[in-house]
Amino acid sequence: MKLPREFYLRDGLTVARELIGKKLVTNLSDGLTSGVIVETEAYMGAIDAAAHSYRGLTERTRIFFGDGGFVYVYLIYGRNLCTNVVANVAGVPEAVLIRALEPVDGVELMKLRRGKNNLRDLCSGPGKLSQALGVTKNFYGADLCGDEIFIEPAENFQATVTATRRINVDYAGAAAEYPWRFIAAGNKFLSTK
Repeated sequence: MKLPREFYLRDGLTVARELIGKKLVTNLSDGLTSGVIVETEAYMGAIDAAAHSYRGLTERTRIFFGDGGFVYVYLIYGRNLCTNVVANVAGVPEAVLIRALEPVDGVELMKLRRGKNNLRDLCSGPGKLSQALGVTKNFYGADLCGDEIFIEPAENFQATVTATRRINVDYAGAAAEYPWRFIAAGNKFLSTK
């Protein structure tokens, strides 16, 4: 059962924390793949110098300014795509970066897409999980209540959720220290940087 729109229409910190232990699914023409979300980071718009939406509305950030429950995809380092969940209500530009997954469904397809066989290396970073799940730039604006990409409860997944500072946002001044990264403590599929 897909998470309802209402799940996403809350502040980014709440959504980021509560996404831990949920399952991100892509259902594409070459197969279904999924993984349990074990690491997220919240980006809180106008109060967060690390957020892409911090400086306001641009063509790139327009998706942030609508209702939550849609996908924001962007390219980092010129080669890796990052998959984000838009949170909150229209006009409050917040999002959650999905940083790592524990692979569940379609593992062989994930290995093929990634060109890797090591299970721990398939989804242990935002670029890795996007590639493993077949996420492309065309997913920008995709509806998480649709059929191609969605999030649902995960069965039998237990975790203690811990908050830490975010990764690779040292440029953001004081915002770099905000404890807005959420992890399934001790999970072996967390990102390495």
